[in-house]
This record gives sequence, structure tokens and C-alpha cells, in this order.
Amino acid sequence: MSPLPIRHLGTLAVSAQGLGCMGMSHGYGSSDDAESLATLRRALDLGVTLFDTSDFYGGGHNEELLGRALAGRRDEAVIATKFGFANRLGEPTEIRGDAAYVRQACEASLRRLGTDHIDLYYQHRVDPDVPIEETVGAMAELVAEGKVRHLGLSEASAATIRRAHATHPVSALQSEWSLWTRDLEDEIAPVCRELGIGLVPFSPLGRGFLTGQYTSVEGLDETDVRRTQPRFADGNLERNLAIVETLRELAAAKGVTAGQLALAWVQHRGEDVVPIPGTRREKYLVENVAALGLALSPEDLAAIDAAAPREAVAGGRYDEGALRFVNR
Repeated sequence: MSPLPIRHLGTLAVSAQGLGCMGMSHGYGSSDDAESLATLRRALDLGVTLFDTSDFYGGGHNEELLGRALAGRRDEAVIATKFGFANRLGEPTEIRGDAAYVRQACEASLRRLGTDHIDLYYQHRVDPDVPIEETVGAMAELVAEGKVRHLGLSEASAATIRRAHATHPVSALQSEWSLWTRDLEDEIAPVCRELGIGLVPFSPLGRGFLTGQYTSVEGLDETDVRRTQPRFADGNLERNLAIVETLRELAAAKGVTAGQLALAWVQHRGEDVVPIPGTRREKYLVENVAALGLALSPEDLAAIDAAAPREAVAGGRYDEGALRFVNR
């Protein structure tokens, strides 16, 4: 198979689409390690190089799983992981960005991943009680020691991104971006582009909703995070389903799925955009990668925008508690 197109996050070269690994350990109900490992290895075979995980997912399980999948093939992969949720899966949520914790978290991630370096190391959420200069300064020390190659931020504000980048070059910003989450387009994406920082959209398929597979939360696992998210709530769900139905019609006219059309829309946001759709299943992995080959004309993009205007999406990204940690 021919290699996938390459894009750059700062100076870091990666496949134009990555794989989000979270759902293999966290957030979307139970999973099967054997199935997940097969999907991870298939991704390598397809030419995917960027694999996104976090010490938060499954309380470390996700990093261990990825480490197992990459055993013997480490040089084919760009590992991106994150730190910041100090209590892992505990409550209440505790965010830490102090220098001592940055080092502690990195050492633990290296052990779980079974590697001597992390290619892209993100602060998962910004600690409001620690200056970003301290956090990024500690991350920069890890770069100097060869334990980390590139730095990233997740869900950071434009002002925080500027301060971080002035401390040490930031290669990537990971934030939610899809047809139903577009707030970073106003201020954050322009600042990243001004500074040469790549954009890594997570949940580019709206947590699977934009694929058209979900018409209610009834079939979801009791632990599935979507059960608590406003966009899946009664009233909002029905309004959002109307958007998906229009997408399905546009996709059918092109002979693709609604999910492929929505993902291609994200891919077309710019050459500095590398989405990381997540899946546990090889079938959907192959479908997502195929979206890279879908060319959209200006007319196509306009029709998609008209089908899913920002103001039509009902409900917020998260509940109020989770929103406290977003874009700060």
C-alpha cells in the first residue's frame, strides 16, 4: 500500500491522519484488548504514524496497550501522550502542572509505553494555579534530556498558547474540532497559525455522532461518557440528528459515508491539521483512513457548511463541570 500523505505539526512530520486510542481504555464502555491491539497494528500497516494516548485513559492502561502494540515496531510510530490529570480517574478532578509533577508523570509514561522517548508530549489540561512558564519550562528540560522530542498543549487558550510558545516552541495544539465544535476557529487556530503550531483535532466525528450510527443513548454502555453530555440529551439529540441526516444525503451523493464526509471536512481545514479519529475496530479504522482520499471542492465544502451551520448545533460540548477545564 502506498504511504499516507504527510503533514507537519511544527517541525514534526506525521501521517495526515492519526489514531486516537482513548476509546480502547476509557470513555466509551468496555473494550477488548485483543481487538484493540489488532486495530493498532493494522493502523501501522495502513501507514498511520501518529498514535495519541494519555496517562489518564484507563488509569495508564492505554499507554501500556499502545506500548504492547508497538513492540518491535517503535520506529514506525510517533507516540503522543499527555499528563495533567493527577488523580487519574478519581474525583474531584485534580489538574497538576507543577515542575515536579511534570517529571514524575513523564517517567511513569515512559515506563508504561516501554520506550526511551515520547515524540509529542502534551499538557492535557492547563493548571490554573501554576504559571504556564513553569509547566513548559519543566517540559523543556525533558526535551534537553532526550526524553521528549516535541511539546504540545491541549484545550489551551490563545493567551496561554502565546506564553507557552515564548518559553519553548510548541509543536501542536490538540483541541476538539469538528462540524459541531468550531469555537477554536475564532481566535485559537489563527494564533496557532501565526506561531507555526500544528492543529490536532480530537473527536473529529463528534464522538461518533456524525457517522449517523447513534439515534439515542439507549444502546450505549452505562459507563459511556456520551450519556452525560448535553448534545446527546433529549431535545438536543433530535435537533442534532437533523444535521446528520442532511450530511448522509450529501455523502450518499458522493458514494461515501456521513462519517467520511465529516472527517474529510476536517482534513480540508488546512495542511497544518491532523485529526485523530478514535476507534477500536479495524472496519472503522479503514473507513476513516479512506477519507483521506476524498477530495472536496469549494462547492462541496460550502454545501457541508450549510448542512451543519455552527448555530444549528444544540447543546454544549461538555457539562458545566468539564467546561471549567476547556480553553484556559
